[in-house]
Amino acid sequence: MRIRATVAAVSGALALSALAVPAAQADDSRPASGGSSFTAPQPAQGSQAKRTAGVSAKAAKVKITSVVVNGGKPIVLGVKAKKTVSFSSTATGSGLIGTAPFIWVGKNVNSAYGVGPNEKGFTCKGVNATTTTCKGTITVNPAELKNAQAANWHVGVVAVTEDGDEIQKDSVSRIKVQRLGQLTVNASPEPVKKGKTITVTGKLTRANWETKKYAGYGAQSVKLQFLKKGAKSWSTVKTVKGSSTGALKTTVKASADGYWRYSFAGTTSTSAVSSTGDFVDVK
Repeated sequence: MRIRATVAAVSGALALSALAVPAAQADDSRPASGGSSFTAPQPAQGSQAKRTAGVSAKAAKVKITSVVVNGGKPIVLGVKAKKTVSFSSTATGSGLIGTAPFIWVGKNVNSAYGVGPNEKGFTCKGVNATTTTCKGTITVNPAELKNAQAANWHVGVVAVTEDGDEIQKDSVSRIKVQRLGQLTVNASPEPVKKGKTITVTGKLTRANWETKKYAGYGAQSVKLQFLKKGAKSWSTVKTVKGSSTGALKTTVKASADGYWRYSFAGTTSTSAVSSTGDFVDVK
């Protein structure tokens, strides 16, 4: 969804949230929920100007104090399944209806791709006389993404006041949206005599959002780790650099029973991942 439509949807959600407030609560400007379905119109000409100039005195004093999406953790997407994550946004100000975040990627907010909050489960609650916290979810669909959009996305936020003013902050923080990484391992032979050579192979792949398949992630540094039988923590034995197709191969000397695995720390575009452990019995 383009940012203009995304922001319009955010504003619509907040406006309907205000309409949902019972009369007894309206004086305190604290909506109970915004769960009603809505279809937000595109903003009319001049609406953007109202967000940045000519707002009421109340709107000028609105401050965004906290916006957290997915607990601050990266949003990781495979090739098919949509990912729904939670958010919480808090702001202070007199006459504040509420706030809602949107996330976007691109060179500038006007031409970017973005995603706003879901209608279902969107709620706002007054913490005190001037502070409101809104919670809900955002859903990201990999079918709509290009591989190049695996990056640090901007987290923006829209606040709406009871006077109808909209305060838009295009970028208050960042969140990674990543391609899901996958990693395999095979240690052989099994069993093996002590002191003999163990060959450990594997492959690092990641989601390709455009082909809807997983493809090799080449030339990446991956750690080979060992967990001795009965131990509780993995130890790094060496670092292995993958081939251009993501293939991994190295050798070690057999010293004790235990599990071998590969572990990838991740990059900005691709999630961290560790393979399952492959047990080798040393005779």
